Amino acid sequence: MGTGVFLAIVLAIAGIIVLFKTVRMVPQGFEWTVERFGKYTHSMTPGLHFLIPIVYGVGRKINMMEQVLDVPSQDVITRDNAVVRVDGVVFFQVLDAAKAAYEVSNLEIATIALVQTNIRTVIGSMDLDESLSNRETINAQLLNVVDQATNPWGIKVTRIEIRDIQPPRDLIDSMARQMKAERERRAVILEAEGHRQSAILRAEGEKQAAILEAEGEREAAFREAEARERLAEAEAKATEMVSNAIAQGDVQAINYFVAQKYVEAFKELATAPNQKFVLMPMESSGLIGSIAGIGELAREALGHQKSPSARVPPPPPPRTGL
Repeated sequence: MGTGVFLAIVLAIAGIIVLFKTVRMVPQGFEWTVERFGKYTHSMTPGLHFLIPIVYGVGRKINMMEQVLDVPSQDVITRDNAVVRVDGVVFFQVLDAAKAAYEVSNLEIATIALVQTNIRTVIGSMDLDESLSNRETINAQLLNVVDQATNPWGIKVTRIEIRDIQPPRDLIDSMARQMKAERERRAVILEAEGHRQSAILRAEGEKQAAILEAEGEREAAFREAEARERLAEAEAKATEMVSNAIAQGDVQAINYFVAQKYVEAFKELATAPNQKFVLMPMESSGLIGSIAGIGELAREALGHQKSPSARVPPPPPPRTGL
C-alpha cells in the first residue's frame, strides 16, 4: 500500500510537470523561440501555446519592446590631438527574435561595443570645436553606421545620443578665457557702434536744424522784401497823388512832403546809436503847420471821393513860423 501511494504521488508530480511543459503563455512584448531537440523551429508570439514535452522546448525569451543602453564613458582623441571624455545612450528594438537570439551571442554587449568603436571613429575625424558644436551631426553619423551594422542581428537602432563631451580641465579654463575675451570684444564693438550711431544722429539733427533755420531766414527775407515792395508801391502811389494835387494847384501837397521828411529826420536823429541826449532848437509851429497841411490834404481827398464832380477850393495855407 505504501508503494502504491508513492507511485501515485510520483505520477501526479510528473503530470503537473508535463502540463507546465505543454501549456505555455507568452506575455505581451515578448517572443519565445521554440526548439525541437535543440534546433530552432519557430517563434511564439504573445498568447497561449501548446508544446509537446521532451520533443519541443523553449529556447530564448526575447524582449520585443524598445530598449535603452548606457554607453560607458571613454577617452577619445580628436583630430587636433585633444583628449575628450565621451558617453551616450542607445535606443534599439528587436524586430526578428530568431536573429537576435542566434546571430549574436550577447546582443547588448555587442551593441555597446559597436557604438563605442564608432564614437572613436566619428569624433576622431573632427576638431575639438567641431565635436563640441556639431553634436547633431555626430549623432546622425553614428546612427547611420550602427544601424547598418546591427541589421543582421535583427534589431533596429532608433536613436543614438551623445550625452556628454568633457574636454580636459586646462582646455575648459582656456575656453572660458577665450569666451570672456570674445564677449569683451563684442561689448567694445557694440559701445563704439553706439557712439558712432549717436554722432550720426546728432549730426543729422544739426543738419536738419540748419536747414530749417536757413529756410526760416529765407522766408523772413522774402516777407521783408515783399513788405518793402508794398511800402515802395504805397510811397509811389502817395507820390503820384501828391504830384496830381500839385499839378492841380494844391499847395498842401508840398507841406505833406515837408512834414514827412521833417518827422523822419527828427526820428533818425533821436534814435541814433551814437547819441545819448539830444538838445536842439526847434520851432514847433512849423511842424504843427505841416501836420495841419497833411490833415487838410486828407480832407480834400475825402471830399473828392464823396463828390468827384464838384471841385472844392483849396483852403488857405496855415500860418507857419518858417
